[in-house]
Amino acid sequence: MRGCDQNPNPSRPTPAQGTAGPWEHPCLMSEQFALASFGGKIATGLRDVTSDLSALDSQGWWAVAITFEGQPLCARFDDVREGSAPVTDWVGPPRSSWTTSLDHFAYVKAVEQVRELIAAGEVYQVNVCRIMSAPLPDPTSVDVVGLAQALRGGNPAPHQGVIRLPDHGVHIVTASPELFLSRSNNRVVTRPIKGTAAEGEEFLAKDHDENVMIVDLMRNDLGTICQTGSVAVDELCAVENHPGLAHLVSTVSGELKPDVRWKEIVGLTFPPGSVSGAPKSSALRAIRALEPVERSAYCGAVGWVDADSQTAELAVGIRTFWLEGGRLNFGTGAGITWASDPEAEWAETELKASRLLTVASGTWKGSDS
Repeated sequence: MRGCDQNPNPSRPTPAQGTAGPWEHPCLMSEQFALASFGGKIATGLRDVTSDLSALDSQGWWAVAITFEGQPLCARFDDVREGSAPVTDWVGPPRSSWTTSLDHFAYVKAVEQVRELIAAGEVYQVNVCRIMSAPLPDPTSVDVVGLAQALRGGNPAPHQGVIRLPDHGVHIVTASPELFLSRSNNRVVTRPIKGTAAEGEEFLAKDHDENVMIVDLMRNDLGTICQTGSVAVDELCAVENHPGLAHLVSTVSGELKPDVRWKEIVGLTFPPGSVSGAPKSSALRAIRALEPVERSAYCGAVGWVDADSQTAELAVGIRTFWLEGGRLNFGTGAGITWASDPEAEWAETELKASRLLTVASGTWKGSDS
């Protein structure tokens, strides 16, 4: 991970302009200890932290966070056990205090520009996102573990987790519904989400087309790291219900090539296709041109890798919050195709954000009972 006082692309500021690094400076929360929690396990006893993905091929259990721009952080812990993080209070920013990197007008214009790129044959689909941010009531005492616990109650998700490294400025919590990559020995699985509908509403033909397009992209991505002929679509456009909305989810799997390493796995499949677009290289160029700030933790990857058992679960960093510069940050977006209606795409970003921002903006009192 790059140093905390650098921005590698000054023309694309981080969400809290003028602050440092993709996460945050080490803050005043020195009484907090490092921990990570995923899938019913809690990890404590921080041993080391590195930005070198090769470390994931060594030994031990690692918490992993990779920004959408590709800056990794890997934290190895000595004590990993069944359980959850200590119960912690959470007081979030007022619901009215959230601002957005792209307002309604700017987002609709960005959607129209993507449709122009599609008409010109430069791209088929682009995921257009906006970063939302709000000042914390008391940045010196806030604890993302409390937010993680509030989200478990208010917005349960299959890939929830938290990474808290106060001395390294990392405070990230996710309630992601989407699997970027799981590993069990040589088998890898990805479950891209494309297609969103409000609870009780029907999916559009566009939603199915989006999903199939990204499935094809993910098949190609896995094909770069997997044995020839092993990549398969195990499930296509399954309906998966989440609080307040539903998604179309597909499953793609494959068998890794012999001796493939984590640096190659991430390097050849990142960023996740569902949050970039197709073709991926063209979509990323469009994203850099259309989005005024870096996505940072949003749309990256967050999860864990167990180097000893060669198992892993990395979620796509959607429905994800992180602290930076005394502010709480969150991202929301939508996949844009030729069939997209700009106003409907804005409404989708609002739908995805609404419940989570309400939970994050509330007060949650921890209890040992």
